Amino acid sequence: MRPRAVATALVCASLGLLGAAPDTGAAPPLPARMADTGGSTQLITAVAPSAGSTSGTLTWWDLRNGRWVPAGSTPARFGAKGLVEGASRRQGTNTTPTGLYGLPYAFGIQPAPRGTSYAYRPVRQGSWWCQDNKSRAYNRWTEPRPADCRAAESEHLVTYRTQYAYALVIGFNYGKPVRGRGAGIFLHVNGRGATAGCVSVPTEAMRRLLAWARPGKRPHIAIGTTGGRTAITRY
Repeated sequence: MRPRAVATALVCASLGLLGAAPDTGAAPPLPARMADTGGSTQLITAVAPSAGSTSGTLTWWDLRNGRWVPAGSTPARFGAKGLVEGASRRQGTNTTPTGLYGLPYAFGIQPAPRGTSYAYRPVRQGSWWCQDNKSRAYNRWTEPRPADCRAAESEHLVTYRTQYAYALVIGFNYGKPVRGRGAGIFLHVNGRGATAGCVSVPTEAMRRLLAWARPGKRPHIAIGTTGGRTAITRY
């Protein structure tokens, strides 16, 4: 071995002893590349390949020692008409709103999965989600349904026995609802196909998510695409 080669080998060996590792070029985890994570230490990312997609991947993450670590992942479904910027979404378009949102509470027709610590509302016969733009209860759980909230413009939650076996409310248009932007956007169990605007996952994944989520860690959900105007890294 030539002297220069020997010197190089010794330097590399020394770096190895010091714990240095070669640059692998691996990208930082997705949450670390996002503009905001809501100040949380738990995050759900729901990513579609493009704005026209109806399926993609949902991953849930924990922030541990300053680094985001995936805790689980599953296939996900989106709106039948794809995804659209949340701030410009219109109600009734069957699109999933992109953006970063809180998760106010969970609900379900089935009892809360073992280990659930999130606020969990049981669905009863009188449980409705008001989507009537003329109602004072717009984009809210109502029990019973108020007189100014038309049944034809609302979801009778108990009738969606498969989808709402387990669900998390996504805080889209929730804090200060804008009429006509959309109501009743949830993370719920898969139905037969694409959703009307929600995000859905298999039953077992939904059960795992509810057992994982911790209110004190302020979990959020980020919804977006891998690139373009609705890239998840923008949120």
